[in-house]
Amino acid sequence: MLSKDLLKKVRQIQIRTSHQVTEVMAGEYKSAFKGRGMEFDEVREYQPGDDVRSIDWNVTARTGKPYIKRFVEERELTVMLVVDASSSGSFGSTTKSKNEVAAEIAALLAYSAIRSNDRVGLIVFTDQIEKYVPPKKGRSHVMRVIREILFLEEPEHGKTDITAALEYLQKVCTRRSVVFLISDFICEDYSQALLLASKKHDLIPVSIADPRELKLPDIGIIDLMDAETGERILIDTSDNKVRRTFKVLGLKRQENLKKQFRQMNANSISIETDKSYVDSLVKFFKMREKRLAI
Repeated sequence: MLSKDLLKKVRQIQIRTSHQVTEVMAGEYKSAFKGRGMEFDEVREYQPGDDVRSIDWNVTARTGKPYIKRFVEERELTVMLVVDASSSGSFGSTTKSKNEVAAEIAALLAYSAIRSNDRVGLIVFTDQIEKYVPPKKGRSHVMRVIREILFLEEPEHGKTDITAALEYLQKVCTRRSVVFLISDFICEDYSQALLLASKKHDLIPVSIADPRELKLPDIGIIDLMDAETGERILIDTSDNKVRRTFKVLGLKRQENLKKQFRQMNANSISIETDKSYVDSLVKFFKMREKRLAI
């Protein structure tokens, strides 16, 4: 059973994301993603302007009148949300941690998919698979997905293994799917797995960053701890050189990440925890729609 506080939080997410989807997201999402192809809809009598290549010659011969086969876009997609729940995501210098932002983004994407009648599944991972929810349709299923994201107990394994997550995805998701990989990507040696997954699926990396990962405050000596390894280090933030070096390293890491996504020809989304993720998602969907129209 969920506590009243937890149920309240689910309802708040539901209300907020439902409103955002209704007002902004649903149309943008649907326009940005194509279905799996065309499916048969009906046979009807030929009308002026119809494509003669669609004529059903068997029915035409039987009836003595020209009939055509009509096809419509098969809209249904499978959308997989692959969400990083490792300890580095617990960091947050704003009102929300990276993991909290990831959960809300996943919730919003899930609602967008359901409103387009798509199937939604979930993989939550650290350095192992923490949770798997097979893709299904329906509002109640979306609420289950959101609960699994929001109320996942703190994993015993706090490290990150993106390769393991993508290998698991390949095993459980046999049909081509739209895959949102939501992570801060603080991990090593996952490039090959990312490339392989992008060849099979429509892979969209969603990278989440906190502003303090680029800019240290000038507050003197502080004790920094790696959330995933427990390693600690004392640094003097009053030293301009220290702050500059920290920023340069952070920017270099971000640029390397973007370069990696470009090399595999993946459409990626960059999210900062102190800015509106809805704006970033809508911008991405519009950009993707333009690319598909070319």
